[in-house]
Amino acid sequence: MLRFIGNALNSLRDVLVTALPFILLGVALLVGAYFLLQPAPPKRIVLATGPEQSALDQFGKRYAAELARHGIEVELFPTRGSLDNLLALGDATQDVDVGFVQGGSSDYARSVDEKQTEVPLVSLGSMFFEPVWLFYREGSARGMPQAALPELAQRERWRISFGAEGSGTPGLMRKLLAANRISVDDLKPLKLELTPAVVGLLGGELDALAFVSAPESQMVQMLLQTPGVRLLEFLQAEAYSRRFPFLSPVILPRGVADLERNVPAHDIPLIAPITSLVAREDTHPALIQLLVQAATRIHSSPGWIAQAGQFPTSQAAEFPLAPEAERFYLNGPPFLQRYLPFWLANLIDRMWVVLFSIVAVMIPLSRVVPPLVEFRFRRRVFRWYRQLRDIETRLEIGETPAATLLDELARLEIRIAHIAVPLSYADALYNLRAHISLVRRRIRGTPQPGHTR
Repeated sequence: MLRFIGNALNSLRDVLVTALPFILLGVALLVGAYFLLQPAPPKRIVLATGPEQSALDQFGKRYAAELARHGIEVELFPTRGSLDNLLALGDATQDVDVGFVQGGSSDYARSVDEKQTEVPLVSLGSMFFEPVWLFYREGSARGMPQAALPELAQRERWRISFGAEGSGTPGLMRKLLAANRISVDDLKPLKLELTPAVVGLLGGELDALAFVSAPESQMVQMLLQTPGVRLLEFLQAEAYSRRFPFLSPVILPRGVADLERNVPAHDIPLIAPITSLVAREDTHPALIQLLVQAATRIHSSPGWIAQAGQFPTSQAAEFPLAPEAERFYLNGPPFLQRYLPFWLANLIDRMWVVLFSIVAVMIPLSRVVPPLVEFRFRRRVFRWYRQLRDIETRLEIGETPAATLLDELARLEIRIAHIAVPLSYADALYNLRAHISLVRRRIRGTPQPGHTR
C-alpha cells in the first residue's frame, strides 16, 4: 500500500512539473488582465453634497452608510450647493468623484465658469424633486390670500435672499424673474446662507427668502409650520414647466406637513427641478453600479411630493447616462450580485470575458501536456537503455570479462527495481527488464576470451 501511494504521488508530481509552465502562463495572463482591467473598485470616493444639515447633506450620509456595507468609504464634501458641486466635478484639480446636481445648473455654471466642462461628466439618473420654496412674511403681500411672484417682487424695498452663490438657487431665480419681466438689478437680492436667511426672515430683517431643497429639509418643515410665514404658490406651474424643460409641476399635498393641524391647509402647486447624481466619466463602473443600487434603496420610497418607485429614473437627465447606470435601469442589478458577495460578483462580472479568452488560448496549448507527460515517464525507463547498450557493445567486442558484465547488469536491475511509473506506462519498464534478461543470457552463452568450448 505504501509503495502504491508513493508511486501515485510521484506520478502526480511528474504531471504537475510538466504542466507547471502552462499553469504559470495562465496565472500570468490572469494577473496581467487584472491589473489592466482593474475590476476591483477604489476603496474611497468623494461625494459633493451641499450645506451642512441640508437635505443633500442628509442624503450624502445615507449614501455613505450604504456603500460602507461593501467596504467603500464615502468622504462627504460639503459645498454651498448644486453650482459648487458641478464646478468641482468639472475641475480636474478637485478631488471629487460624484455629486448632486440640480436640473438647470449646467447653463448657469457655464456662464460662471466656461471651463466647468473640462472633465466629461455622466449622469447616474434623476434622484428626487427639489421644489422652489419661496417663503414670505404675510405683511409682504398686503394680506392677499394668494400672492404671485410679480406682485411680491414689485413691493418697494422688498428684501429677499436668493441663497448663497455656489448654490443652484440664484441662477434659477434669475430665470424665473426674467420670465416675469422682473429686473434682478432692481431687487438687489441678498446672498445669504440658508440658516442666516431663515433667522433674518423670522426676525423681520427679510421680507422673503427663496431656496431650492428637497422636502426632507428641516428648514422646509419648520417654515411650513411657522405662524406668519406663507409659502408662494406657483399657480402657473404648468406654464413654467413648458418654458423651462428642467422644471416639473408638482403638488405639495394638503396636510402632508402636519395632519393634525392640517398644514398646509390645501394643495399647493409648486415647481421643482429634478436633482441628479452626476459622476465623472472615468469613475469606476463598479462604483457607479453600487451608487445606483444605493439610490434605489434611498430614493424609491414615497415622499411628500414623489410617489413610491418614481425615483431613481433614467428620465430627465441633463448629462449622458452612464453605461452601467443604463444597464441597471434596463435589467436591474447584475445576476451574480443577487446571490454572491459584491466583490466576488463584480470580479466575475468584470473578468469573465478575459477568463474565456484565456481558456480559449490555453486549450490548444494544453494538448501538448499529455505527450510531454508520456515522454517524461518513458524517458525515466529509456535512459537506462544507453547503459544496457554499452554492456552489450562491450560484450560483442569481447574485451570485458563476463563476470564484470553480469555484475553491471545486476546493479542495473537493482536500480530499475526502484523506478516508479504509472500502470499505463509499465509496459516500457517490463520491456527493459526483458531486454536485460536477454543480454544476460547472451553473456552467459558467449565463450570467454582464451576459452575453448
